[in-house]
Amino acid sequence: MESLRAVSQWPVDSAAVAAVSSDGRVLGSHGDLERRYPLASVTKLLTSYAVLVAVEEGAVEWDDPAGPEGSTVRHLIAHTSGLAFDSDKVQAAPGERRIYSNRGFEVLADAVERSSGIAFGDYLAEAVLGPLGMGSTALEGSPAAGGVSTVADLVAFAAEVQSPKLVSAGLVAEARTVAFPGLKGVLPGYGLQRENDWGLGFEIRSAKSPHWTGTTSSPGTHGHFGQSGTFLWFDPALSAACVALTDRPFGEWAVAAWTPFTDSVVAELAR
Repeated sequence: MESLRAVSQWPVDSAAVAAVSSDGRVLGSHGDLERRYPLASVTKLLTSYAVLVAVEEGAVEWDDPAGPEGSTVRHLIAHTSGLAFDSDKVQAAPGERRIYSNRGFEVLADAVERSSGIAFGDYLAEAVLGPLGMGSTALEGSPAAGGVSTVADLVAFAAEVQSPKLVSAGLVAEARTVAFPGLKGVLPGYGLQRENDWGLGFEIRSAKSPHWTGTTSSPGTHGHFGQSGTFLWFDPALSAACVALTDRPFGEWAVAAWTPFTDSVVAELAR
């Protein structure tokens, strides 16, 4: 895909990208797909998928209490538990606001660990990384932002999310649907959104503006970006996904580069 070559013009020392069809075919790539990069918050997608496996297996249920009083597993994974970004401070009642919370994902992982009796890093490896052959991916820190991976491994993950084998298609569809709709909140790096839509671990584009995906991305586009200069989006209107990993932290360069890049990828995929 010619559009993927634009990453060579990004102001980074190293970048790798790939586009993946819903049947797992690599539609195009650029850069070293085997280089490992810190994922930052793209880690949340892997953590969320392990939670889906835990729900499918019956290790946890969405309405299990977890986090602040009145909060559940569902609240935590959808950033509506009321927990602050990086502490146990409660800033709202569960379900009232969309407060993006790394701490909430750590509490979420703790809940899975308690219920399953398996350390969360091991659970993630056994439930998701191992079965998908993601041998270069590991959780080396917080389940909110401590993952490392390669584009090659995330290609396998992107294929799984689009055509699930580890969990039911219905459960993945639920995760990619807005949970607790209509809540406002801040999208990190892009400001306050009147409707800061989120699924069960997947951030959903909807009508957000500005946004880290493209101006032509469908409202159903979902995924995550990371402060390490990484992103993974899925656009169901195109039956495709795109992953990009870089070695430069997110900043104004990414705001300027990612949206036109995605618009060009969308245009090429739509032909």
